[in-house]
Amino acid sequence: MDGASVAPPGEEWSERIVKGMTRMRYRPLGPSGLMVSVIGLGCNNLGRDKTLTQTQQGTDAVVGAAIDAGITLFDTADIYGSTRGLSEERLGVALKGKRDRVVLATKFGMDMAGTNGPEWGARASRRYIRIAVEASLRRLQTDWIDLYQLHRPDGITPIEETLAALDELIAEGKIRYIGHSNLDGWQIAEAEFTARIGGHPRFVSAQNEYSLIERGAEREVLPAVNAYGLGFLPFFPLFNGVFTGKFGGGARPADSRIMHTRPEVLDRVDWDVYARYEAFAASRGLTVLEATYGWLLAQPGLTSVIAGATRPEQVVQNAACAAVSLGEADVAEISAIWS
Repeated sequence: MDGASVAPPGEEWSERIVKGMTRMRYRPLGPSGLMVSVIGLGCNNLGRDKTLTQTQQGTDAVVGAAIDAGITLFDTADIYGSTRGLSEERLGVALKGKRDRVVLATKFGMDMAGTNGPEWGARASRRYIRIAVEASLRRLQTDWIDLYQLHRPDGITPIEETLAALDELIAEGKIRYIGHSNLDGWQIAEAEFTARIGGHPRFVSAQNEYSLIERGAEREVLPAVNAYGLGFLPFFPLFNGVFTGKFGGGARPADSRIMHTRPEVLDRVDWDVYARYEAFAASRGLTVLEATYGWLLAQPGLTSVIAGATRPEQVVQNAACAAVSLGEADVAEISAIWS
């Protein structure tokens, strides 16, 4: 654990103490002045069936716990929730009176099943972006979105049109920064090149799946992210909860969310390797959760780990992992265990 009072270069410590011992850390998001907590809250569980955060009361408790723990980055999307837009609605209510204390990120570009009207598949077009941003602003009950992210390319709209439309929204003050998600390495390079030659604001962040088990981003995405100085925000960083520690030995708790939503994910885990990882973490005085956060936060270009939560105590546990600092040898050994 790193309890030093001086933050690493490019980071800042907060004055808020989690459980009286853990300080939150903040990093700039890519090539921007937008500072975000190194632990964020993924809001895909807000408004999700069969979770405490399905209700507004449960959402309020989780969001309040996150803010109290020093978490500032709240990442949602217009598609999240048991019905389209419900996560944004729950989050908007939970942030009443607290909006200025957080960095609010949402996404557009997935199939909203008609919620935003007809779009004919062109969900990165100027026409659709205009509709989507107004809908998100209404649901979030805010005048601006700090980080507005293209959730997925639509395969139709030229990236020049998408960037130009987002440029207009920045000029109007409706969004502050832009990011993307699920882009391949070549698409990240294309977007960077197009922004530069067109004089548009650059994307400052990238979201792709990345965890100890899903390492595909290391082939092309992370090299592109680091080449252009983007901030990387991995999704499913705990591999759908596998690295929370509750699945040790291949256990499959019936009350766990993954057993209700994606039980097939557990079939991808090599439990012999997991046992070696548990032993490694224990030898360093760490839990599996702490070791996993430490490994993630040590990856070049990674800005914040935005894991989901359905209970306040999960948020507190995640936030406490901001204090974990692993040496290069430990990071390399963990990478080798899960190579």
